Amino acid sequence: MTSRIGPARIRVPEQANKGDIVEIRTMVEHPNESGFRLDNMGRPIPRHIVTSFNCTYNGREVFSAILHPAVSTNPYMTFHLRAVESGDLVFTWKDDQGGVTTATQKLTVV
Repeated sequence: MTSRIGPARIRVPEQANKGDIVEIRTMVEHPNESGFRLDNMGRPIPRHIVTSFNCTYNGREVFSAILHPAVSTNPYMTFHLRAVESGDLVFTWKDDQGGVTTATQKLTVV
C-alpha cells in the first residue's frame, strides 16, 4: 500500500510584535486508518496513521508530537510560540508507511 499523506494547511499570523505569543494552526490531509476496522468483506483494514508531527522555527524545534491510532482523519494541531525574530516555520508530518509532508511558512516579527 502506498502512502496517501496529502497537502498541509497552515495558519500563521501575517506578522507579530517581538515577544508576542502567537497561535499556530495546522492540518494535513490523511485517511488515518486505525487498523481496527473491517472492510465490507470482513477483512481488517491495514493501519495507516500519521505517527509524528514537528515544527522548527529558524532551525530550532519548537513543537513535536508522537501520534497514535486514536487521532482523527486529517489531523489538526494548534500550538503557541513566542515570536522572537522573523524566520521560517517548517512543519513535518510522517506516517507509518513512509509518507512525509513538509511545509514552510514565514513568520514576520516587527
